[in-house]
Amino acid sequence: MRKIFYLISGVVFAIIFAFSYFWPVALNALFIAAPLFALGVADLTQKRQSIRRNFPVIGHFRYLLEEIRPEIQQYFIETNTEGFPFSREKRSLIYQRAKRQLDTLPFGTQMDVYQEGYEWLNHSIAPAPILKEQPRILIGEGRCSKPYRASILNISAMSYGSLSKNAILSLNKGARLGGFAHNTGEGGLSPHHLEGGGDLIWQVGTGYFSCRHPDGTFDPARFKENAHRENVKMIEIKLSQGAKPGHGGILPARKLTPEIIAIRGVEPGKDVISPPGHTAFNTPTGLLEFVAKLRELSGGKPVGFKLCLGKRREFLAICKAMLETGIVPDYITIDGAEGGTGAAPLEFSNSVGTPLRDGLIYIHNALVGINARKHVRLIVSGKVVSGFQIAQNLALGADMCNSARGMMFALGCIQALRCNSNNCPTGVATQNPALVRGLVVADKSQRVANFHKETIHSFLDMLAATGLKHPSELRPWHLMRRVNQLEVKHYGEIYKYLEPGQLISNDVPPQYQHAWNNASASAF
Repeated sequence: MRKIFYLISGVVFAIIFAFSYFWPVALNALFIAAPLFALGVADLTQKRQSIRRNFPVIGHFRYLLEEIRPEIQQYFIETNTEGFPFSREKRSLIYQRAKRQLDTLPFGTQMDVYQEGYEWLNHSIAPAPILKEQPRILIGEGRCSKPYRASILNISAMSYGSLSKNAILSLNKGARLGGFAHNTGEGGLSPHHLEGGGDLIWQVGTGYFSCRHPDGTFDPARFKENAHRENVKMIEIKLSQGAKPGHGGILPARKLTPEIIAIRGVEPGKDVISPPGHTAFNTPTGLLEFVAKLRELSGGKPVGFKLCLGKRREFLAICKAMLETGIVPDYITIDGAEGGTGAAPLEFSNSVGTPLRDGLIYIHNALVGINARKHVRLIVSGKVVSGFQIAQNLALGADMCNSARGMMFALGCIQALRCNSNNCPTGVATQNPALVRGLVVADKSQRVANFHKETIHSFLDMLAATGLKHPSELRPWHLMRRVNQLEVKHYGEIYKYLEPGQLISNDVPPQYQHAWNNASASAF
């Protein structure tokens, strides 16, 4: 009995010792196994996702990989010239210029210069001196008591709500530091637009935010009050935008804060979807009369409108209204279908609206054709982030450029493609306070100013290489395009440019004839 007792005691002691020795491992295993077991049961019993139901626990890796796919592709897969909507090469260029780092390229171009679509500027054997001062463009001269002298590169329309308060404040302070303008976007004037002290282009969209009655219609008194603010230098009527022309702006409900609700005068808990069209006017003549009205209410500040070109007849109708009323906008902002920083339905982003280059050339030609081009400045926006892209657009007919996503990259955007989810990891396009705090205004505002300065310098360097002394001297024949491996053409050959007054003469080109004949100043 004693031996059996000793044997049992020894076994029990060994079990107790082993359990006590391995207890942390067993406990950890329990803590790991229990949640995984619970997760597996939940996966097996749920009915919404087949992958999880058929492959409990491990099926979650599929959704995880899908969630982090953009980051994996950006950092481990794509080459310098790949990546959409912006290549790694372009993103790196913006970061380098924003941080005042080395931005030169070693070992030659990585682009295929014999690929169809490759473009370049013709340089001169006798380069001109580089301009010492940034060129400015006077807008509203002769019609406005307060014309504005603008930079050739400015911040494109991005609303508070779509972007965080720190992002808006950084952009505006950057604009003040660099001496250029900041477009408010259609979300209205916020304290964060005004606090920085930078020049503002106040965009008035179909929702009339910051100048609306409670029923959503235009309020002249509120407009006048805000338009007289010192920061506001120009007014822009938004007809449409490149990301979703004909749709109206979208601000997801998850991005609404009490402050944004108060600024916009909207209901909490609902997506803010601006009307597709304006209620203050409904004809081409009405649009121009609205331009004149806002010019008067603002105390003589320049007023223009923004659109992504759609039906050609409708723009020619506006041109006919200019001829009939004698009213012309001080500027027109042309947004390309490739533009867009916020939320948009995929079909609209991919398949509605005219790309920037085609829209620019058509609108430039139409204004030349009615002898109005000399009175109207043209501003373009749509993936403009480099000195060469400024040169491209100015050569094709623009006076100035706006940049939205370029400025977002300068703020620290990493192209995570989370702009519409309120989960932007860099604090740029979110209203989540925990994420917004990561964007430090003092640092990012300086980067915005740096990016603007270095990009303008790059453009002026290229301008000098062409032998030209001012941006206004750029012409379509300075810009070359490879049509195929054996043939190149300049843009004067690719596109037919009209002669002054050609649309109001007896020599209307065939490609304009039908739209011109059917255009009316009294209806879109």
